[in-house]
Amino acid sequence: MIQFLLNQELRSEHALDPNLTVLNYLREHLGKSGTKEGCASGDCGACTVVVGELHTDAQGAERIRYRSLNSCLTFVSSLHGKQLISVEDLKHQGQLHSVQQAMVECHGSQCGFCTPGFVMSLFALQKNSDAPDSQKAHEALAGNLCRCTGYRPILAAAEQACCNKPVDQFDSRQAETIARLKAIAPTQTGELNSGDKRCLVPLTVADLADLYDAYPQARLLAGGTDLALEVTQFHRTLPVMIYVGNIDEMKRIENYDDRLEIGAATALSDCYGALHHEYPDFGDLLHRFASLQIRNQGTLGGNIGNASPIGDSPPLLIALGAQIVLCKGNVRRTLALEDYFIDYRVTARQDSEFIEKIIVPKGHSLFRAYKVSKRLDDDISAVCAAFNLKIDNGVISEARVAFGGMAATPKRAKSCEAVLVGATWNAASVEKACAALAEDFTPLSDFRASKEYRLLSAQNLLRKYFIELQTPHIETRVTAYV
Repeated sequence: MIQFLLNQELRSEHALDPNLTVLNYLREHLGKSGTKEGCASGDCGACTVVVGELHTDAQGAERIRYRSLNSCLTFVSSLHGKQLISVEDLKHQGQLHSVQQAMVECHGSQCGFCTPGFVMSLFALQKNSDAPDSQKAHEALAGNLCRCTGYRPILAAAEQACCNKPVDQFDSRQAETIARLKAIAPTQTGELNSGDKRCLVPLTVADLADLYDAYPQARLLAGGTDLALEVTQFHRTLPVMIYVGNIDEMKRIENYDDRLEIGAATALSDCYGALHHEYPDFGDLLHRFASLQIRNQGTLGGNIGNASPIGDSPPLLIALGAQIVLCKGNVRRTLALEDYFIDYRVTARQDSEFIEKIIVPKGHSLFRAYKVSKRLDDDISAVCAAFNLKIDNGVISEARVAFGGMAATPKRAKSCEAVLVGATWNAASVEKACAALAEDFTPLSDFRASKEYRLLSAQNLLRKYFIELQTPHIETRVTAYV
C-alpha cells in the first residue's frame, strides 16, 4: 500500500495499476479534469501539478517544500508519503487563490487550455519566492507553453502574485499538514499491485539491493522523466518497477575537501547549488538542461543510467573525471564514468546492479561546458562539450575533452587530447586539436543537426574555450545555440 495526501484528504492505494500516471489518476479516477494533457511528454506544462514534501531547511526548521512537476510523467507510486495539489485545490471558501486572481486581473488566459498548468507553476513560484524576481519567474514558467497570450500578461501575473503575497489556506494549515505528513511517513517498503503489474517502494539501499536481486527484470524508477515515456509515448507496459525516490541515502549531497558525493536519486534541481558553487558552468548548463518541472523530477543518476548519447550531464562529468559507485547486493565497485558507457544504450552495469552515487572531483579551475541546441532553453543538445585542461607555465600538462551528441555514447576525444598534452597553449595547438576531432568522431545526421554541422560545432567550441581562457571577462559560456 502507498499513502499520500490529496490536498488534505488522505488517500491509501494498493491495487492501482503502477503504470498509472498522476495525470490519469486525477482525471480518470478522481474526476479532476482541471489538469490537462497537452503532450504527454513533459514539454508543454499543461499537466503541471505541485507536490509538497517534508523538508528541513538550513536553519533546521521543518517546513513543506513545494515543487512543480509534470503529472504526465509522474507515476502514482512516487506520491508515497507526500502531498499532491492540483488546480482544483487552490480555490478556497468560494474565493480564487491569489495566483488565479492575478491571472484574471492581468488577462493571462485566452483559450484557457494551458491556464491550469501556468497557475500551478505560479503557485509553486509564489511558495518559493519572497519577492518578485523576473529571472525566477522566467525559470518557473519556462516549462509552460501558451499559444495565445504571448506571455507578457502571464509574467505580469507572476509579478503580482509574488508581490505582497497574502497568507493562503496552505500557509494557515502548514503545521497541520506537517503533522499529517509525519503521520504517513513511510516506515516500510510500499507497493502498488494490480495483479499483473507491481511497483515496489523501498526506503533503504539495502532493501533496494535485495528487491533488485529478487526482481532483476524490474525497471528502476527515479524521476521517471525518461522511463515514463515508454508508457505515455510508446504505449508499453512495465510489469515490475522499483521506485528509488524514497531512499534518503540516495538523495544526499556530501561535500568533502576534494570531492562531491551525490546520491543517484538526487533531483537535478537539488544538485544545482553544490555543482554551481564548484563549477559555475555545470550549474549554468543545468538551467538549460530542461524545464524546472523536469529538473524537479529528473535525477543525476537517471541521466547517467539511461545511457543516452545526448544526455547533458555525462560529458561534463567525464571531463571532470567523475566516478560512479555501483551496488549489487552487499558488493560495491567504483568505476570511472567514461568506462560505464560501452555502446548505444549499452553499459557496464551488471544484472541487479544499480548506481548508488556519483563522485565528482573538485579543483578543476579551467573547466568549461557548452551546449548547442535549437532553442536556448528546454531543448535537447545537438552537441554538448566539456573541456578540462591543466596548464603549467603555458604548457598543457593534462587534458580531458568530452562530448555528447557526437557518437553512440558520451565520449572523450582521445586524439584531440593527445595533440593538446605537452603542447603550448596557443592558437596553433588549438587548430591542430580541432583537426584531430575529425579522427575522434564520425557523427550522425538527424533532425537536430547534420554530421558536418556537429563536427564544425565541436571544433568551434574548442576555439571558443581557447578564446574565453585568453579573455576570461567574456561571459559567453553555456549560451551557444543553433
